[in-house]
Amino acid sequence: MPLNKSSINFGMVYIPINYASLLKNNDINFHLLDKNTLSRIKYKKVSEANEDKEILAKDIVKGYEYAPEKYAVLEDKDFEKLKTKKDKSITIEKFVDIESIDPLYYDRPYLINPQGAEHAFHLLAQAMENKRKVGVAKTVIGQKEALVIVRSKNGQLFLNTLFFDDEIKEVDQEKITDKFTKEELTMAEQLIDNMSGKFNPADYKDNYKERLQDAINKKIAGKRVSKPKEVQSKKISNLMDALTESIKATKKTKGK
Repeated sequence: MPLNKSSINFGMVYIPINYASLLKNNDINFHLLDKNTLSRIKYKKVSEANEDKEILAKDIVKGYEYAPEKYAVLEDKDFEKLKTKKDKSITIEKFVDIESIDPLYYDRPYLINPQGAEHAFHLLAQAMENKRKVGVAKTVIGQKEALVIVRSKNGQLFLNTLFFDDEIKEVDQEKITDKFTKEELTMAEQLIDNMSGKFNPADYKDNYKERLQDAINKKIAGKRVSKPKEVQSKKISNLMDALTESIKATKKTKGK
């Protein structure tokens, strides 16, 4: 897990830190094979000028096409030169209520660890937790500027990257013209109450991945892949009948 070295600055307080992604890859990976020989498919990086010669990674640069077949070439050292001292740090610009941030903007989570100034680190974590606030900042991760929040949970600091506003597509919201009865709304709200509870991430598993792994095991054992059995749900076309039956079913579930 690669570490990003940085610092958290708020006011005149400076805290050296590093942070690392909290995401892990649980995907089941497949190789692309030739159907006839089952040999691996290979890809070579070649240039348009010479398609017979493979280009080595050290000879590949990034170019911005500003006119047809004319490029402004930037190397890794050029990108590094563009970063200011402020870009490399996480300078908190303001503290906000976490509820004021629409989950639509959340991207990737990171774990933050202090690399000195531990007292200030834990003080910031406790103060934010007491005030139920998160810090909004900007920093550069890799070769891209990122909007981030710093938040505290149980005395530990976390960082979440956010999408910038111009990265989210605008939604054309049509005016609601549907008319529903008071009884329909009451029953829909009752159904929501019956189905309400606390969110526990451990309750949810990737069932498709489990079925995929089972299929792989069957293939290895020379067995056929079978279609999983599905519970047929009752189809009710009338909305009021569907609400009534759903309320009855969820009352039983909640009682259990």
